[in-house]
Amino acid sequence: MRAVFLRFALRNLARHKFRSTLAVIGIVIGVIAISSLGILGNSIKLSFSEAFSAVGNELVVHPKSESTISEKVLREVERASGAGSEVIPVRQRTELVDFGAEKKPVVVYGLRSEDIPLLLELEEGRLLKRGSSNCLLGSEIAEEHDLNVGERLRVGTQELRIAGILKERGLGFDINPDYAVVVEAKAFVRLFNSSHSAEGYNFLIVRVNRLKDVERVKSAIESRLNKREKRVSVLDLKRLMESFNEAFAKISTFLLGIGAVSLLVAGVSILNVMMMSVVERTKEIGIMRAIGTSRAGVLRMFLYESLLLGFAGSAIGGVLSFGGGFLILSFWMQQTSYLLAPSSILCIFFGIAFGIATSVLSGLYPAWRASTLNPIEALRHE
Repeated sequence: MRAVFLRFALRNLARHKFRSTLAVIGIVIGVIAISSLGILGNSIKLSFSEAFSAVGNELVVHPKSESTISEKVLREVERASGAGSEVIPVRQRTELVDFGAEKKPVVVYGLRSEDIPLLLELEEGRLLKRGSSNCLLGSEIAEEHDLNVGERLRVGTQELRIAGILKERGLGFDINPDYAVVVEAKAFVRLFNSSHSAEGYNFLIVRVNRLKDVERVKSAIESRLNKREKRVSVLDLKRLMESFNEAFAKISTFLLGIGAVSLLVAGVSILNVMMMSVVERTKEIGIMRAIGTSRAGVLRMFLYESLLLGFAGSAIGGVLSFGGGFLILSFWMQQTSYLLAPSSILCIFFGIAFGIATSVLSGLYPAWRASTLNPIEALRHE
């Protein structure tokens, strides 16, 4: 019996091909919108998580009462952090760098030679040795100025040879080497020996071996150094990442909501189509009821129609969502590597499910209206 009502539903939709096609197109557009925007929000979140996953076990210690961190404070932080942690002192200064054709302000980092491999990776060339007068160059600055290993650039008043080009690292809360010059710690002091910034460290990076120990190490540092006065502030990158992940999750939900609006508009279109169908087929419904068709049968027939519209539009929209996601990621993020991530695929299935559910819900009232028509009055309808 169900197959009979399904065939009736197919026949009725075929009788009004143009109207049915418009309803399907509305669902297609809605599914593409909700899926593509969901993929965008999810990709932004994945990109952020990937960029900062390497620093989730880090603490950044900044001076509070002094302008720089002294050697004494460095030793105290090392003792408070314990044997399972690595404390990396960082000197930082923005300096004019002469690239030949132009001069630009660039961040210069001073790192101990043994600490450089802990934070940075090489694309080509070699790392700096203790006391080296050479430098390492960030990937973006090397690409922008077409610089290679072995070439020279002038930092302040001194000329440095490029020993290596760093791998792209992305934005970070500790250091951002992609558009920076990295020199060995002693070379940094020689470069800026008349500057107060060379006398101490601008901040410390504490790398904790086990992620679960981050809170304990943070508390130990604060307890030891801020007992009498607040000498340092400790930034927990793990907690910061969690806060950003929560924010991006809300952004993803907001983007899905924007896409859902277009699906609701499509749902109104289906509601209109189904109501028109009920009015046009009132007499037919009366005949069906007169020959023994139950209210449930009439209800099922109209629900099948809305389900078929929703399924067709959602299936087409789901397939086209891959193209929509590709275009939106290419435009907004200039890369599409997260398109096939499981969580991105889930956004497409969510869009399909939402499209089908919206269609069925839109067809509920017209179906109920059709099933409750009085057979006698329906037969008299012209």
